[in-house]
Amino acid sequence: MIESRANTVPRKIVRTIVTLGSAILCALPLYYVIVSSFKTSVDMTKHPFALPTEWTFANYAQAVADGSIWTAFLNTLIVTVFGVILQVAVGSLAAYAMVLKKNWLTVGMGAVLTLAFCIPVQSTLLPLYKMEGTLGIVDSLPGLIVLYLADSAFCYYLIVGYMRKLPTELFEAARVDGASPFRIYWQIVLPLIRPILATVIVFQTLAVWNDFLRPSVFVSSAEKCTVVLQVYNAVNAFSTNWPLFMAITCIALAPVVVFFMFCQRWIVSGLVAGAVKG
Repeated sequence: MIESRANTVPRKIVRTIVTLGSAILCALPLYYVIVSSFKTSVDMTKHPFALPTEWTFANYAQAVADGSIWTAFLNTLIVTVFGVILQVAVGSLAAYAMVLKKNWLTVGMGAVLTLAFCIPVQSTLLPLYKMEGTLGIVDSLPGLIVLYLADSAFCYYLIVGYMRKLPTELFEAARVDGASPFRIYWQIVLPLIRPILATVIVFQTLAVWNDFLRPSVFVSSAEKCTVVLQVYNAVNAFSTNWPLFMAITCIALAPVVVFFMFCQRWIVSGLVAGAVKG
């Protein structure tokens, strides 16, 4: 017993050192971005990792001067809110249908959704662009929101595993009481799967907010740009004001960091609750 405790102490020390080292390594790029946003171009070139010799907020003032960053924020907020709502609604309804009535049709649809989850997004960009071009919704926020419906497969994949752990006696009792399938879904299933719904909402909110690929392909107008595109547009072909770029990056990252820190406990609780039956 004494030997096991003696062996545990060095392991804890090594684990702590490795954890702290990994945390510092991951935090270093964030430190560089934040510190550089308060520097001048000369100061950033001479002292890349040092604190600013003179703290300046001119980069942030220049970043918000023309108001385009706020338009990008509003566009991103609209796309994220409506896109995530549709993803969670479609994913949870699909999972509910698979659990409520299992037959050859639902099993086949489940296999199709699982297969869709495995298909890379890049391979679908060309047919999606042609389809949206035919409908006339390219370079529009509704067209961008529709694109994120494809991520409903990921929502379904997470929710269906959690929903299968619900006792079927609840569904049978509700049917006996005369509840319709949609009423069972709305009043019984949704409250019970709230932990995994919170986890899915957090994951998908971060994914949609930070997405660059689809907005860069389907959005071309400056007034329809998202925040990530606004950061990308700050890089010029021949010369770039890197402190300004860092300031715009910090502005774009701030809401995501706050949102993640606020919702972190729901991520952990949702994943843990979905892994334990009962």
